[in-house]
Amino acid sequence: MRTAAHVTGAAHTIRPMSNDLMNGIRILEVAEHTFVPLASAILADWGAEVIKIEHPERGDAMRGLGQVGTLGFGTDVQVLVENSNRGKRSLGLDLTDPDGLAILHRLIAQSDVFLTNKLPYVCEKLHITVDEVREHNPDIVYVRGSGYGVRGPDVNAGGYDFLGFWGRSGVADTMRAKHLPLPPTQPAPAFGDNLGASMIAGGIATALLDRERTGRTHVVDVSLLAAGMWALGGAIAISQQTGEPWNQQPHEGDIATPSNPIVGTYRTSDDRFIVFSALQGFHYWPEVCERLGLPEYATDPSFAGDPDTFMANAPIAARLVWDTISSQPLAHWREAFAGMKAQWAVAQDSLEVASDPQSLANDYVQDCVTHDGKPYRVVATPVQFDEEAAPAKRGPAFNEHGDAILVDDLGLDWDAVIDLKVRGVVA
Repeated sequence: MRTAAHVTGAAHTIRPMSNDLMNGIRILEVAEHTFVPLASAILADWGAEVIKIEHPERGDAMRGLGQVGTLGFGTDVQVLVENSNRGKRSLGLDLTDPDGLAILHRLIAQSDVFLTNKLPYVCEKLHITVDEVREHNPDIVYVRGSGYGVRGPDVNAGGYDFLGFWGRSGVADTMRAKHLPLPPTQPAPAFGDNLGASMIAGGIATALLDRERTGRTHVVDVSLLAAGMWALGGAIAISQQTGEPWNQQPHEGDIATPSNPIVGTYRTSDDRFIVFSALQGFHYWPEVCERLGLPEYATDPSFAGDPDTFMANAPIAARLVWDTISSQPLAHWREAFAGMKAQWAVAQDSLEVASDPQSLANDYVQDCVTHDGKPYRVVATPVQFDEEAAPAKRGPAFNEHGDAILVDDLGLDWDAVIDLKVRGVVA
C-alpha cells in the first residue's frame, strides 16, 4: 500500500511540505475531457503522482477539441487541456489489446487510486470494472465520475456539465428570471466540471484517509447531476418545503430580495455593475445613504423607523439607490464605497479578477509554461495549506512519459517496448 506517512518524533511531527501532502500516492487515470481529469490534477498540485492513460493514436479527446472543436480559441496553447492535466505523466495505451490491458494491470498493482469516467458498458468492454480492477490490487480506491450516477435508467447516458450539472440539475431553470424567454447558458467552459472535480478530489482524499486508518477500501462516486443539485441545494430544500420551483424574480434595481434594497445588483453610468449583499439592511442603511450622498434618507421615517417599515418601503429605497448609482461611473463608487462596512463588490470580468489585488496577494492565478516552453496562466487550486498556494504544474504532451513508465516503472526492456510500439499497443 502506497501511502504518505508522517514521521513522528518524541517532541514534534515532521510533515511533508504544504504542497506535497499527497506525496507517495499514485493515481491511475483512465479518463478524458475535464470533469474527472481535473480532479486528479488538483491532487497532482498537492504532490500526488498521476499517470494518465490516453488513447494510443488521438490521446485525450480534449486535445482535439482544443484545436478544432468548440473550444478552439486561435491560440497555440490549449489551456483547458493544460489545466485539467497539470502535473501528470502521459502514456498512450491501447486498452482493447490484451498486451495493453496487461500493462494496465501492472500499473493498477502499483497504484493507490483508479480513476475513470468511462460509462459502465465501456468499463465492461475494457475490463476495468470494480471487480476486475481489484483482481490486480484489492487495496485500490476505485473512483468514478459520471453524468447521472451509477444507478437508474440513465447510467449509460453520456453527460457533459452543460447537461448534467447545468440543465438537468435545475441550475439553468433556476437562473432564469421569469421575464426572460430562455434560461441563461452556462457562464463558462467547464463550469460544472470544475466544481464537480473538486468534489471528486475531496472524495479521493477522504477514502485514502479511511484506508490508512482502517484498511478499508472504497468505491467513490460523483456525478455531474449530484454536483449541480448540491450547488442548488438551498433552493431545492426551499422548494421541497413550499412546493414551488425557485426562480429569479425581477425587482427594481434587480435586487435579489424585495424586502432589502441593499441586496442585489446595480448599474453604474459607464455600464458596470455593483453588487450589494448587506443582509442586515436596516442596520447598514444609514451608512449606505452617507456613501451615496443621500444623508437625508438615513433618518427618513419611511426607512429609519423600524425594520418592518424599512422592508415595507424597500422598493422605494431600491429606486433611490438605482437612480443614484446609475448617475456616476464605477470609479466614483469605488472611491465612495472604499472601507464601507456594508458588504459590496464590483462585478468583475474574467480578465479583471486575475489582476484583482486580492487575487494577486493570495496567488490565485499562476504562471505556467507548456512542455515546449509556451507561457500561459491558470487559476490555482482553491485550497491552500499553511497559507501557501500549491504551484500549478504543467500538463504533459501526449505520451510524453510513455517510455519512462514502461521502462522505469514496469521494467520492460527496449526490445519489448519497440515491439509494443510497432504493434500499436503503446504510442
